[in-house]
Amino acid sequence: MSKQSKRIEALVYHAKPTPGKIKVVPTKKYASQRDLSLAYSPGVAEPCLEIEKDVNNVYKYTAKGNLVAVISNGTAVLGLGNIGPEASKPVMEGKGLLFKIFADIDVFDIEVDTEDVDAFIETVKNIAPTFGGINLEDIKAPEAFEIERRLKEELDIPVMHDDQHGTAIISAAALINALEIAEKKIEDVKIVVSGAGAAAISCTRLYQACGARRENIVMLDSKGVIRDDRDHLTSQKAEFATHRKIDTLSEAMENADVFIGLSQPDIVTPEMLISMSANPVVFAMANPVPEINYQLAIDTREDIIMATGRSDHPNQVNNVLGFPFIFRGALDVRATKINEEMKMAAVKALSKLAKEAVPEQVNIAYAETRLTFGKDYIIPKPFDPRLIAEVPPAVAKAAMESGVAQEPIEDWDRYKNALLERLGSDNKLVRMLLSRAKTNPKRVVFAEADQLDVLKAAQISHDEGVAFPILLGRKDTILELMKEIEFDADVEIIDPKSDEELERKNRYAKAYWVKRKRQGVTLYSAEKKMRERNYYAAMMVNEGDADAVITGYSRNYPSVVKPMLELIGMAEGVSRVATTNVMMTQRGPMFLSDTSINIDPNAKDLAKIARMTSRVAKMFGIEPVTAMISYSNFGSSENPRAEKVKEAVTYLHKAYPEMIVDGELQTDFALNPKLLQDIFPFSKLAGRKVNTLVFPNLDSANITYKLLKELNKAESIGPIMMGMAKPVHILQLGASVDEIVNMTAISVIDAQERERKQQMP
Repeated sequence: MSKQSKRIEALVYHAKPTPGKIKVVPTKKYASQRDLSLAYSPGVAEPCLEIEKDVNNVYKYTAKGNLVAVISNGTAVLGLGNIGPEASKPVMEGKGLLFKIFADIDVFDIEVDTEDVDAFIETVKNIAPTFGGINLEDIKAPEAFEIERRLKEELDIPVMHDDQHGTAIISAAALINALEIAEKKIEDVKIVVSGAGAAAISCTRLYQACGARRENIVMLDSKGVIRDDRDHLTSQKAEFATHRKIDTLSEAMENADVFIGLSQPDIVTPEMLISMSANPVVFAMANPVPEINYQLAIDTREDIIMATGRSDHPNQVNNVLGFPFIFRGALDVRATKINEEMKMAAVKALSKLAKEAVPEQVNIAYAETRLTFGKDYIIPKPFDPRLIAEVPPAVAKAAMESGVAQEPIEDWDRYKNALLERLGSDNKLVRMLLSRAKTNPKRVVFAEADQLDVLKAAQISHDEGVAFPILLGRKDTILELMKEIEFDADVEIIDPKSDEELERKNRYAKAYWVKRKRQGVTLYSAEKKMRERNYYAAMMVNEGDADAVITGYSRNYPSVVKPMLELIGMAEGVSRVATTNVMMTQRGPMFLSDTSINIDPNAKDLAKIARMTSRVAKMFGIEPVTAMISYSNFGSSENPRAEKVKEAVTYLHKAYPEMIVDGELQTDFALNPKLLQDIFPFSKLAGRKVNTLVFPNLDSANITYKLLKELNKAESIGPIMMGMAKPVHILQLGASVDEIVNMTAISVIDAQERERKQQMP
């Protein structure tokens, strides 16, 4: 994608369909006049009077306790500099989005039009009663230090300047672990810090709190080494001025143990790395281009332990590992501030988490066989679902022990469970899928690439590194559309009806004929079929010229399934194909089967569908908890439609006792753990959170997933084909661009899994 196309895409993303990235959503009923009279006049007077009696009741009756202000004056925005408050708003909205999706914290972004420190502080103090916490963002140094210091002193709610402390906390956790691997003590190591802005100062202060000695630290700014004989140093820079008579980064790096980069790209040379001590720790955190290229660094020193700010390298120092969870813990105990003890607790929690066994879901997200503590894994990954259950409790405990918590937590197990429940509203699965696909992209045939939305999806898949697209369709149409959307990549374009593909078409036709000649297929009819894109696409996968196929956008489902079953067929040992849809619901991902193929499966088929769906869930890193759905509960009806579900469950319990599956169950009992526990405590699902529903027929499954999609705006991934011999995935008619991209990621992961199994001894 060209730079201009990326620019347009970013602008459209922020403008459509609704300007901005966040909105306010009611949390109470408002359908009736009674509801409205409670929400506003006259009912609203009652909580107002209770708060007047005791101001702390504001946490009981309003959203204050889960509301953070992301506040900036736009003076130091990302790499854009002083662009002003209005121009900073998209960044502040983005920060609000991250707060919500990672820790379920609500945000109002506030942009303040002043560069005067006193005026800024006064503004924040005046609006502070609205919020449970204040996240300062993108404020230039040295003003940022003074603003944060005074607000922390003068307000009784948590205040944190994430630009300073977020990077400090994450990198400190990484540094502790890196030094452990390097077998060095933090109090002994020589540290070079390139950069002297808010983040660099805060990082260095926190390293000192972890045990680093000031006399072992050398800090550099744009003028070189900060020495104690330099004039006009700010108080913050003077804090780290060295007495050593050196001037350059090259001199500072000699025999250094640690390099911390928060400065400019490509300022560290291989020679500088070579001059460092054994097992050097290098955190090149300038973004998007680090102080030294990652590959160059690891090629220069085999013993290097390296981190960057980039997601495409190991050990990403990412602030999202910190600020959502630190504020979560602070808010949950109503802390009056975020103090050093709480920040250090976050450091230790992150450091400890990296040393523990990694959940399979995380391994799958990053296409790793097994992530283990070591040079390439010194800090947790952003997709790690344990973060919300580990970091906030550590922060909350530190707040309690340091005396700043106003609402101490008593039941920690209950608190951790409540934190994990918050993940249900955050659908990380899509991000995980795309991330995993990017680790080993595959060749995907887009059989309807002359459709604009399909071509857009192919473009995104290519540009994001999800897949290597192969475009099938009318070549002149594809080229015209590519020009329109500025898709100028060098990708393969194939028109099955063109004589340009005659040699390959004949080869495919012969292979098809050989396979199907005893099923009434003649060589002539095979050659004719190869002019049809779905037959051609299937043969590309069969013959190894592609790894997966995506089709179905413009044709009805049965007409697309037919050639795939004819040419590719079912996997070995499979007698029934089926589909599942993954629905991104408020309670988390839900697998719904069979949504597209089996009209009225019998008991044996239902059992097979349940088994296949379980395998797909595990491919996503999710332990399946399966309810076999019916209109009855555990034998309450003797109708054959209910009996077949009961029979399927009996078979599964006997043949696959390790499966967490039960039924027959009505949907409300399956999805309401308390209801199930109270009425049917004997069920294998009692006390568990069901994430997989197998329906008794196509009607119920298809209707349910489409209702969820349209009425609740639940995002859908699927239908995912199960039981095919090769990666074949068929879209729903008129699928959106995002749905096609998601299905492309699924097809790539499907191909990755098959490749992995083939390589297993």
